[in-house]
Amino acid sequence: MGNIVHTKRDGRVLEITFNRPPVNAINGAASRALHAAFRELQDDPALSVGLLTGTGERVFSAGWDLKEAAEAEADGKAVENSHGPGGFAGNTEFWGLNKPLIAAVNGAAVGGGFELALACDVIVAADHAWFELPEMQRGLLADAGAVQRLPRRVPYNVAVELLLTGRRMEAEEAVRWGLVHKAVPASELMDEGRALTQRIAEGAPLALQALKDILNKIESMPLKDAMALAHGGKSGLESYERMMASEDRIEGPRAFAEKRKPAWKGH
Repeated sequence: MGNIVHTKRDGRVLEITFNRPPVNAINGAASRALHAAFRELQDDPALSVGLLTGTGERVFSAGWDLKEAAEAEADGKAVENSHGPGGFAGNTEFWGLNKPLIAAVNGAAVGGGFELALACDVIVAADHAWFELPEMQRGLLADAGAVQRLPRRVPYNVAVELLLTGRRMEAEEAVRWGLVHKAVPASELMDEGRALTQRIAEGAPLALQALKDILNKIESMPLKDAMALAHGGKSGLESYERMMASEDRIEGPRAFAEKRKPAWKGH
């Protein structure tokens, strides 16, 4: 992954730092480097949750590297668009990632940077951070996840207005609409992200994966069908069936009854 992405393990948490100065712009190489980190999270049974942030306090990610694309076109070169198996930014189309990924947005999340955060499960942000989708003013659509995901995260009219106008949404407003879980001073952001991920990591590993798979599958289902999905152990989701057949499913209630901390085995 070189220097584009730094990873650090803290127990069952994998901290992932996007490091492509000056603004963490996303090109194919960056997408593949980010995906490699997300792949590490997914594939290692010793890891339960990821914490994604950017370097510094100014920019989380400025999105697609338009400068690089424009220079390539001016030189008559093909614009690199091979973002790899996880799609743009390494996670916007990583459908197999069923471990929670938390975004700690340390600054501006613009265009594809906003989409990188949207593809995470929970967003916490520095109180000076902001979110923007300027694609309409560039002759493009924010179709690496914003068009698809944003109307599912905030009220429809709010999402469409942001997509149409390209205006800036400050962290305070993002919290008000529920897009951001919590906004804190920049000096407290990583402490907040770490506290959240460590608490999530206390959950049973298989249950964490099953929850994410269930949430993804039922997103567009009628309530009755969604309720029936998890009844009787016939969900059709491998992670859910593994959870239901696991020793951890017995260990959780037993530990509660015995007034002790559960000893998860991950099977």
